[in-house]
Amino acid sequence: MPSETSFFGDVNRYFERAAALLNYPRGLLDQIRHCNSVYFMQFPIRKPRGGYEVISAWRVEHSQHRLPTKGGIRYSKAVDQDEVMALAALMTYKCAIVDAPFGGGKGGVKISVPKYSMEQLEAITRRYTAELVRKNFIGPGVDVPAPDYGTGEREMAWMADTYATFNPGQIDAAACVTGKPISQGGIRGRREATGLGVFYGIREALRHTTLMKRAGLSPGLDGKTVAVQGLGNVGYYASDFLTKDGCRLVAVAEREGTIVDPKGMKLDEIMEFRKETGSILGFPGAQSFEDPSAVLEQECDILVPAALERQITRENVGRIQAKVVAEAANGPTTYNAADVLFERERIVIPDLYLNAGGVTVSYFEWIKNLSHVRFGRMDKRFQEASSTHMVQALEELTGKSLGPAARARVIHGASEEDIVYSGLEETMSTAFNEIAEAMLTDDRIDTMRTAAFMIAIGKVARSYLELGVFP
Repeated sequence: MPSETSFFGDVNRYFERAAALLNYPRGLLDQIRHCNSVYFMQFPIRKPRGGYEVISAWRVEHSQHRLPTKGGIRYSKAVDQDEVMALAALMTYKCAIVDAPFGGGKGGVKISVPKYSMEQLEAITRRYTAELVRKNFIGPGVDVPAPDYGTGEREMAWMADTYATFNPGQIDAAACVTGKPISQGGIRGRREATGLGVFYGIREALRHTTLMKRAGLSPGLDGKTVAVQGLGNVGYYASDFLTKDGCRLVAVAEREGTIVDPKGMKLDEIMEFRKETGSILGFPGAQSFEDPSAVLEQECDILVPAALERQITRENVGRIQAKVVAEAANGPTTYNAADVLFERERIVIPDLYLNAGGVTVSYFEWIKNLSHVRFGRMDKRFQEASSTHMVQALEELTGKSLGPAARARVIHGASEEDIVYSGLEETMSTAFNEIAEAMLTDDRIDTMRTAAFMIAIGKVARSYLELGVFP
């Protein structure tokens, strides 16, 4: 068996497998596969007790076939150039899959967040942003960062403020990043967007009778058992939506270890227990393992790796018991392990589709910032008034009343959150149907991942051809 490659190498091996089934010139495929721009920087920060520390950071723009490029900023001690390049490439294909009009980008700062004070993190974030501004690697029409592992709304607010300071009077400055607090131009529904997108994607796959027949499962989510690796933003919300739709949470992992209870566990009780004790280990009624990766090998219908990349490898893939692997994280399965899952007839819902909820809602936030109007503000009251008149007319015609609760549901006008949820659901459903149709109608396509890469490569290639870059 071939040895494991780098993360970026794995992404490119997936790319080549799909590209071999397409009829595009080699030069065009090479243009798509390689990163267009890689910016490595180092800058000093002052230590609290004197002296300086040099911080290493990156920003990669993988594909500029559409602008701006788009992708999160990761704060992690494990960050390196290979990882950032791989994540930027996945963003290109992810945006193409869900028809978000962006090229792919990604950023990383090599720090361990818990080791720094809030003041130090602010200084690092603002200096990193200043470096991006200096080299024109950030801007509403150039490159638009977002949160990722180790960052959140706070960091995005610092970045937006720093960018605005360097660009006084720029009316669209807020659109330089997404994932901001609501008060700073953020959008309702962004925080749970990636996890909600994971839920919609899993739901679509579990509804598909042909795929479920292959997996040996009955269609639908109700009663399915789920194991989740990671209770960060993605894993928490994915778990929350899945359990609310009838799934049973039987295994959970965080950095301190894994807990397992085949009877099922309540997510909110786990989170409260961890808040009180600082760990999920010892959760009442559950078996505890100090190994966080133990969750991957538990018996379940659906495994949701929602932590970091390269978790399912050729060393542990033979012990994976799940019938469906839903890649909520970026790159959780290595190339060689993915082949073994295919040979074992496991259904893999690939990351470049399943993880696209975040960038989809980031797209909505970007549009909101450019239009300077909150979704729903212009027509919510009009919708409610029109629905009220219709209900009143029907009640007069029938002589019956709907009742207060039913009446409120019928006349409810769409809020910003309603519109975001609806747009995300439509996007994930449409993209899944496109992937499933390609896989089931083309005998050359072996997996959903290959189908997704083929679709993404085709869309990017057509953009280049329409630009006239490759006549």
